[in-house]
Amino acid sequence: MSRSVAYTSSPLLASKTPVWRSKLIVAAIALGFVGLAGRAAWVQVWGNDFFQKQGEVRFARTLELPANRGRILDRNGLMLATSVPAPSIWAIPEDVERDRAKLTQLARLLEMTPAELDKKLADEDKTFVWLKRQVDEPVAREIAGLSLKGIHQRMEYRRQYPEGEAAAHVVGFTNVEDKGQEGMELAFEKDLAGRAGSRRVIKDRLGRVVEDVGEQVPPLEGRDLQLSIDSKVQFFAYQKLRDAVIGNKARAGSVVVLDTLTGEVLALANYPSYVPGKRQNLSGEQLRNRALTDVFEPGSTMKPFTIGLALESGRVTPQTMINTAPGYVVIGGAKISDSHAHGMLSVQQVIQKSSNIGTLKIALQMQPREMWETFTAAGFGQKPQITFPGAVSGRLRPFKTWRPVEQATMSYGYGLSASLFQMARSYTVFAHDGQIIPATLLKTSQPATGVPVFSPKTVQEVRTMLQMAAGTGGTGPKAQTVGYSVGGKSGTAHKQVGKAYATNKYRAWFVGMAPIDKPRIIVAVMVDEPSAGKYFGGDVAAPVFSEVVQQALRIMGVQPDMSVKPQVVVNAVEESF
Repeated sequence: MSRSVAYTSSPLLASKTPVWRSKLIVAAIALGFVGLAGRAAWVQVWGNDFFQKQGEVRFARTLELPANRGRILDRNGLMLATSVPAPSIWAIPEDVERDRAKLTQLARLLEMTPAELDKKLADEDKTFVWLKRQVDEPVAREIAGLSLKGIHQRMEYRRQYPEGEAAAHVVGFTNVEDKGQEGMELAFEKDLAGRAGSRRVIKDRLGRVVEDVGEQVPPLEGRDLQLSIDSKVQFFAYQKLRDAVIGNKARAGSVVVLDTLTGEVLALANYPSYVPGKRQNLSGEQLRNRALTDVFEPGSTMKPFTIGLALESGRVTPQTMINTAPGYVVIGGAKISDSHAHGMLSVQQVIQKSSNIGTLKIALQMQPREMWETFTAAGFGQKPQITFPGAVSGRLRPFKTWRPVEQATMSYGYGLSASLFQMARSYTVFAHDGQIIPATLLKTSQPATGVPVFSPKTVQEVRTMLQMAAGTGGTGPKAQTVGYSVGGKSGTAHKQVGKAYATNKYRAWFVGMAPIDKPRIIVAVMVDEPSAGKYFGGDVAAPVFSEVVQQALRIMGVQPDMSVKPQVVVNAVEESF
């Protein structure tokens, strides 16, 4: 009884609570519920789009579905470039399991030191970091076998190039994102790449796909590209060029092989080269496609065009005699000479002996405009119409600026410039009944239609002279090959260093065709700075021409037109610079 009295006598219980306070508390609670209901209504109804978007930003992702890049094939369907699966390794640094033994093993598989791996994983605020792109599948399987938390893989594609360095400058290469960077990989990027698809998904914080949302867009696969290149001819041409560059201690070299019926490029090679799949520490010397990007004064290989114009205009015949004595002339204060004094030479012998004096005396009978128009018609001074990055136009100055000495030097190939590719294409004039035909790096079965430069009669006469130049008494007898008749013109020129000509640096080349009566291929060879004692085109470039012609014609199934081994003169006539 006493305890009950104690409770009721407590001043706290005895005091009367005001009614307004209870109502205030109830009103506050009710207002809170109203606020929550209003907020819920705002989020779910009026502000739904905003909050939906914010949620998607944090968890929704659009995954790219990569298209499989198209293959690059040679003319016979052999693989020059193809894509293979190559997993890439990535990590979420904050989730990575810090097991030192496993991390050391992971670093070894990724071909990096533990310190380098630790550096990549140091920032734990990151939610994504690449560890290594495009590893081999066996390596990826070993990494997966480690079961390291926070280490993930993504499937990508890596380009493979079966022909390696032999076809590198034609095919080119892609970067780690599978985008074309050089060669045909770059030139036909849109066709080869196709179009990537997409997949809209919801991911959790660990990067795992929880749900697909929206419609999936499938990728459009890249188209295959078939080149005109014959991989067998390409490999052989590259091999012989490489041997010549190394054997002559030269700086570099290039070779081009053209089909005279279709204009197809059967081979285009340079040395030094590179392996497309291994491009670490490469220099511009290795990457440059010299056959298309480097220009030089073509020298004596221009003489057939000058003589062809004189024959076409009726100013001379093959038997017209030209007095080249005493072996030099002075024009505009400049002395021009032959390597030897030849005396009286027929027009045929002017080409056979490669006489500068004979050529310029014939050229000075013509107007500069005539020569300029002929050179232009043969493709000089114009960018080749070929789908390939970096092809250059060379240089041919307007005829109105030519002085007599410049007209004279241009007649035998000085004062203008061209690439080896341009030289090879220009000789289609002599191999295709006087027509210059377009060249292509894509396979075609249609005979090429050309633009007339000379008449068939003139071309036949010039071909006879080219055969003489590549035979006994000419400047290029080492171009002779077993079973096939050949014709062509060698060239040797001092290299320009600044505005002057170097006295001990040369470019040597040879451009010709075979079989000579009905030419099937044109082969152009250039060797830059041979320094092993020989530097004339007939000694350095002509042997490469000979070997490439013989092998290429056999691969193409062209029947030999000679039954006996031709006589080869060891000591060729030295050509004039």
